Amino acid sequence: MAGLFVTGTDTGVGKTVLSAALLAAMRAAGEEVSAHKPAVTGLSEPTEGEGPAWPADHELLGAAAAIAPEQVTPRRYAAAAAPPLAAEIAGERLTCEEVVEAARAAVAAALQADRGGGPRTLVVEGAGGLLSPLAGDFTVCDLAVALGLPLLIAARPGLGTINHTLLTLRSARAAGLSVRAVVLTPWPERPSRLEGYNRETIARLGGVEVEVLARAESAEIGELARVGDALPWRRWLGGRVAVAEPV
Repeated sequence: MAGLFVTGTDTGVGKTVLSAALLAAMRAAGEEVSAHKPAVTGLSEPTEGEGPAWPADHELLGAAAAIAPEQVTPRRYAAAAAPPLAAEIAGERLTCEEVVEAARAAVAAALQADRGGGPRTLVVEGAGGLLSPLAGDFTVCDLAVALGLPLLIAARPGLGTINHTLLTLRSARAAGLSVRAVVLTPWPERPSRLEGYNRETIARLGGVEVEVLARAESAEIGELARVGDALPWRRWLGGRVAVAEPV
């Protein structure tokens, strides 16, 4: 099965838009795709900024992958907090076993032939940054290791991103994860000297490919596919990726 795991340097750095753009671009190219996110929080929070409101994460990913939002994310919470706390506020409890089981179910579903075709390409998006907890002490990084998918790191292009990105990159490599690239987003049409410097410095000091994702002007699937197709996702997927067995 081919797939990618999308994480970020923090919350709100564009992980979901990157994931949706990849899914939309893959679908536009004729690929069968699927998406998984272990938990969505903050559903009671109002959308910030001007213009039309963007869908919630699981709704955007579901639309991009042409699957139901409930298939994307099994746990959805109102509170804007890390999943363990959001679950606690809702009177529930998340366990490591449940998080891994749901993710592996998504992998198994993606491996099944669809309408007589081959397996679907799976994009898994973490919640928060790489070391954010998903259940107790079990982190996004732990889930990425359990699934064995190659990693993309979404990061901001502006001030402060060098430190955040290099720390995330170091943690990922220390855990044995295969990092395909860092993706700076949203990348402006006319990047500043600072943004260009950040991109070059992360690539040089991190020894990593650094790509950029242009700003998607709307949540329309065609617009997401447009910006996503500028990324070298075919190369990132490469051959099929073996999924790690449970430990």
